[in-house]
This record gives sequence, C-alpha cells and structure tokens, in this order.
Amino acid sequence: MRIRAARLSLVYAWLLVAISLSTRWRVANAEDITLEGGDASVDDASSGAFGKPLANLSNPRSALRHDLGERGFHRNFAHVRLNGRRTLGPKFNNVSCASCHFGNGRGLVSFGRRASQSVVKVSTLFGRPAHTGAPIPVRGVGLQIRDHGLSPVKADGRLALLWELSHGTYYDGTSFELRKPIVQLQGASAKLPTGTMFSLRRPPPVFGAGLLEAIDATTILSMADPADADFNGISGRVNLVWNKQERAATVGKFGFKASSPSLLQQVATAYSTDMGVTNPVFPEGDRPPDISQRVLGLTVFYAQTLAVPKARSQDDAVVQSGQRTFNTIGCAQCHVSTIITGQHSIAELSYQTIHPFTDLLLHDMGEGLADGRPDFVAESQEWRTTPLWGIGLSSLVLAGAEVTYLHDGRARTLEEAVLWHGGEAEASREAFMRLSANEREELMIFLRSL
Repeated sequence: MRIRAARLSLVYAWLLVAISLSTRWRVANAEDITLEGGDASVDDASSGAFGKPLANLSNPRSALRHDLGERGFHRNFAHVRLNGRRTLGPKFNNVSCASCHFGNGRGLVSFGRRASQSVVKVSTLFGRPAHTGAPIPVRGVGLQIRDHGLSPVKADGRLALLWELSHGTYYDGTSFELRKPIVQLQGASAKLPTGTMFSLRRPPPVFGAGLLEAIDATTILSMADPADADFNGISGRVNLVWNKQERAATVGKFGFKASSPSLLQQVATAYSTDMGVTNPVFPEGDRPPDISQRVLGLTVFYAQTLAVPKARSQDDAVVQSGQRTFNTIGCAQCHVSTIITGQHSIAELSYQTIHPFTDLLLHDMGEGLADGRPDFVAESQEWRTTPLWGIGLSSLVLAGAEVTYLHDGRARTLEEAVLWHGGEAEASREAFMRLSANEREELMIFLRSL
C-alpha cells in the first residue's frame, strides 16, 4: 500500500508539473507581440515603415534632433568639402549611410562601379592586436577592403562575387537549393599576406537599434549559458569588445558578431571605415576631423530614435499556428521574443517591453556558416542572433530589389536562412526539415508577420 501510495503521489506530482508547464506554454503562445518596439512602436506597413521616429518621441527638441540626424544620415560626402578638400575617402565603399542602409533596412549584396553596398572585412594572423582578441589589421589595407578610391589614391582592389550552389531534400521529398558566396579580390593595389582572412557582410537594418542599445548588459548576461548548464544544446555567450569611450572591454551588441558595444562606436566606425570620414572617435593624427562631435552625435541620435513597426495579423489562426511551430522546434531559444529594456539616456527607450526576437548573444552556427575570421571573443562559426522584428517588411522597403538574409546575403528566402542553421541550431534545422509543407509555410507566414 505504501509503495502504491508513493507511486500515486509521484504520478500526482508529475501531473501538477505537466499542468503547470502546459499553462505556461499557453501563456507564452498567447503573448501579444504586436507592439514589437513597446510604446515606441509605429503602426506602419508601408515602404517607409523603417524610417519613422519613435512613436513616443514627443519632445519637440528631440524631434528636431531626429530630423537633423536624418540629414546627416543621407549626406553624400562626395559633395562635402572641409577647408577646400573632400571629406570622402580617399578610399571608401560608399558615399553616405543611407546609400547602404536603404530605407533604414537591410542593404543589398552588391559591389558597384562607383560605390558598393556590401563590404568585405579582412584581418591577419600576423602582428599584435591593439586590444585583447581584436582583429589584426592587414598592412596597407586595415580591417576592410575599400573597393573605391579618389585619384590619385587607388582602391584596395575590385571585388567580385560568385555563387557555389548545393541541393538538398526535405523529409517529405521537396527539394531545395542553397548558395554560398565566393569573394574574389581583383587588381589588388597591395599584396595581401598569406593567410589573410576575408568575411563578406551585407548592411544590417538600422531601425530599432536604440531599443537594442537600451538592453542592459546584465540582461544579456542573464540569457547567456556558455557551458550549456541546462543541457539543452544552446550555449550562447557574450562578445567582450573594446569600448573606446569607457576604455575597457564591455559587452558587444552591434554587428553580425556583436563586435561593437554602442551605437556611437558603431556609427563612428562606419563613417571612418565605410566612407573614410574621420570623426572625434576615429580621428587621423592631429588633423581636424571631417565631421564634428555634434554631427556625429546627431547621426547617432537618429539611429537611436528610429522606431520598429508593429507586427501584423497576430490574431490570425495561421500566424498563431506558425508561432507555435517557431516555439516547438526551438527557434525561440535564441530568437527570444520578449525583453525589457533598461535605463537609457533617451527616456523614451527606457523600460520598454519589446519583442526583438534576439538574445544578442553569440551562438555556434556550424561550419556551414563559418567565415574563418574571429572577432574578439567571437570565433569563426559564431554569430550574434539576428533580430527578426520587421523582417516581413524587408521586401516592401527595398522596393522590389532582391532581399537577402544572413550575414553575407547567401539566403534568398527566409526558408533558405533556416536551412543554413547548424551547430547549436542543428536540432531546430532538423525539426524544420521534418515539418510538412503546410507547417513550413505557416512558419514562414508567421515570420513575415513580424
């Protein structure tokens, strides 16, 4: 009798646990993620959806700063002179921020005759890093190939792109095709050392960046599990990068490998590296910088105060079914749906309940996505979880241009992006492969609703 009673008690206890988990599951699935940017979300599903200021940015002075920053974001530095000289270059990839981040969204995988939207990061194994773990610049080139130059200065070389195709089959017999980029550097102006590491990058979206910046480092650290202590196969970790303002290693948040700690440093790096525009964060010797602290600050403020559009059709049964599949196959373990921001100097960004679908952590994505180029703590196969908010409006914002996904734009569809997942995401990819065609389409409909 005691044994039977003990067994009944154990069964009862497990039933309570099951009921509790079931309740939590229903609550999680019933969560309304429409206000992806919290109170700052905008109700806009047009081609200009990524260009709106925070909905709660009501201070007239802040609205003016946002507008002034937008001018800086669109400023063509090929037409800007300082003390009689051009501020652009002399080596560069593009002429303005907006030329790469079209409509404040993702850019194209493109190398052009006059300017390029994509960039190729480079580094070498030889030499001493400026800071622990930092990429080592290639002599005469730096950390990025600048494929355009102003005479008499030559560009680092011309960049060309080829695609290597592969094929596979879902468990239901449906076939698919994937592509992998092969970057070629032609007509290099300087001989690159043997072992130079290359990494193709397409421009990431800009909108919502201020809300991501407002996420506390402690919150990001609380989601990290570098030793996989819970044995779920997910071991996200932070990238510790050099923070020029704090003169210390801090948690990285921006860039495909979370290699920048703040929007100020991210924007200043883009000015300096992508356009050759010196600034107070990245000056050049004793020469006055090409842009002032005020101009830099206004551009940063503009990026910080770009809103996230609301998610759409969240009460639709198909969208909800797709969201359940998203959770069931494990996508939400890294693409975390809900985070509360911390305190930020811009009050409208503080303490917002947002739905970015990222943990901002580095994850091992497998050898298929490895770029062979470490960046501070981030190893070759590690990438920051990409935020998914607004992803369903990408095609509309790009006005018919080809939308691509992942760090190098190899994925032409969201479906291809999922199929490239490996490493810590291998189990989720395998589960995706086993879904029926209808379940896969419902998952895609959910993603397109974000």
